[in-house]
Amino acid sequence: MQDDIDAFLHYLEVERRYSPATISSYQRSLLQHQKLLNQLGCQSWQSVDSQILRGVLVKLKTAGLSPRSMANKLSALRSFFNYLLRQQIVPLNPVIGISAPKQSKPLPKNLDIDSIEQLLSLDSSDLVSCRDLAMMELLYASGIRLAELVSLNVSDIDFEQQQLLVTGKGNKQRLVPFGSKAEQALKHWLKQRRLLVMDEAEPAVFVSVRQQRISHRTVQKRLQHWAQQMQLSSTLHPHKLRHSFATHLLESSGDLRVVQELLGHANLSTTQVYTHLDFAHLASTYDAAHPRAKRKP
Repeated sequence: MQDDIDAFLHYLEVERRYSPATISSYQRSLLQHQKLLNQLGCQSWQSVDSQILRGVLVKLKTAGLSPRSMANKLSALRSFFNYLLRQQIVPLNPVIGISAPKQSKPLPKNLDIDSIEQLLSLDSSDLVSCRDLAMMELLYASGIRLAELVSLNVSDIDFEQQQLLVTGKGNKQRLVPFGSKAEQALKHWLKQRRLLVMDEAEPAVFVSVRQQRISHRTVQKRLQHWAQQMQLSSTLHPHKLRHSFATHLLESSGDLRVVQELLGHANLSTTQVYTHLDFAHLASTYDAAHPRAKRKP
């Protein structure tokens, strides 16, 4: 069973070109499934059927896993069995027909515009704060993911057109615009970057004090640092700036398709979570737009 898992992970890495984080997630899920299946008496993937898998789900639920985690693990197993089916290792996919437990869909948390203004008013006079401001301005201005920010190269920035060439999930590339505030912060940082980076061959836009491409963890820690320094009332992480970008853009434009393209979502259903406009905004729009609701001057 282990050999089949290893072959599948190799397939994801070499042929599908999945990210190391995604492959690691698949590996953890499949190894956990293998352990539980062994406990239920299965010693090969061919002996697994839908009834046994329902027993696995019961064990996961008993262990306290959330519906979302169970759904993710079931999705990994479904993809794995599809692979085994194509390789003619199993005669059918036993995961087909098994539904994950229903899960609530919590709304993405975002910062309001006042909090964004408060955060981005930091003093960027030193090297590190200059870099951090550029990162946060870009995250909020473009809505790119943390991994997309970290992998950004200097050659990916087009200042003339004010756009980025971003490589997203599945190695898909898209063009993303950014505004004047982000442009100003980026240009300021790139001037400072020349004083820090001795190796002219280093392509990364954002580097650490060690003159290497900045890590995901460093970005997360720096955002937490600034949330405390600027006295924000909530925690801050890169995805919260992405959520804020999507929410504020949708509130202003109402164009879900545009937000979908900018976020790099393959399906519109993924973007629809951002239609949770607050009631005050909905009410004011209704009052201003509905013929039978317009206020008298």
